[in-house]
Amino acid sequence: MEKAETVEEFYKRINHNTSKLSLHNVGLGLGHFNIFPRAFCSPHTNYSRRDYYKVSYIIGTGKLYYANQWIHIDRPALMFSNPMVPYLWEAESPEQSGWFCLFTEDFIQHDERILSLQDSPLFKAGARPVYFLNEDQQEEISSIFRKMQQELHSDYVHKFNVLRNYLHLVIHEAMKWCATDRFEKPVNASVRITNLFLDLLERQFPIDAPDLVVQLRSPKSFAHQLSVHVNHLNRSVREVTGKTTTGHISDRILKEAVALLRHSDWNISEIAYSLGFEYPAHFTSFYKKKTGQSPAALRKSIV
Repeated sequence: MEKAETVEEFYKRINHNTSKLSLHNVGLGLGHFNIFPRAFCSPHTNYSRRDYYKVSYIIGTGKLYYANQWIHIDRPALMFSNPMVPYLWEAESPEQSGWFCLFTEDFIQHDERILSLQDSPLFKAGARPVYFLNEDQQEEISSIFRKMQQELHSDYVHKFNVLRNYLHLVIHEAMKWCATDRFEKPVNASVRITNLFLDLLERQFPIDAPDLVVQLRSPKSFAHQLSVHVNHLNRSVREVTGKTTTGHISDRILKEAVALLRHSDWNISEIAYSLGFEYPAHFTSFYKKKTGQSPAALRKSIV
């Protein structure tokens, strides 16, 4: 698994003229924004994080792999890419069209009224990244992306304010189309503390380098971080999810282990240490107990 790709590395990867970067850079500390037709996309991308956000209007079929899951995209869809989550795209149809815009949090945060995108329903860790569109929604999103592209190349002095508004419009349209209960606020303290726990758990991943180590691995450490008693945390998580706090932690560590074994070239000892195991043998024992096979066996099966 590679380290997060920067905006500059993205431009080099697509062989875009980096001398034009300044033309599409808001500058003056206001972040970065750009929009492209999806013809710039590679049919296959590496499984990695990006150090920027993307909103893509996908016309064409393919598979999107993210975290340890995948979605088959077989009709027009809107995709929200979170820098916290690694993903890989495998195109199936030869024709891939639509648009995508990439931007930094600094760009969207220039409006001080806007909260962090990491806390928004569409971009927060664990959120579903893909939303399929009906014909009316396709027409609406196509219109907004065309206006973005036209505005980006205009000479209007405040064009980046306009672009920021178009981007917010895309985000809010998607939020309206989603089921309303997806965005309801927690109704009681148990739901609130459980959501905080799950979000804190997810924010530890993905692990980008072997020298990075998972810090929170026990219910007690999470309770300390959340300033609650561990018994209160355990009761809340079990009440809301029907699953123990320890179960959530071990399942998420297993999920990351599978991703690293499949998509990184780190050796098993490096994976073990990065996941917080003191000895590789402890990791092997944990993995075999969870899956019925050793980490080495999984590695051999995908070679």
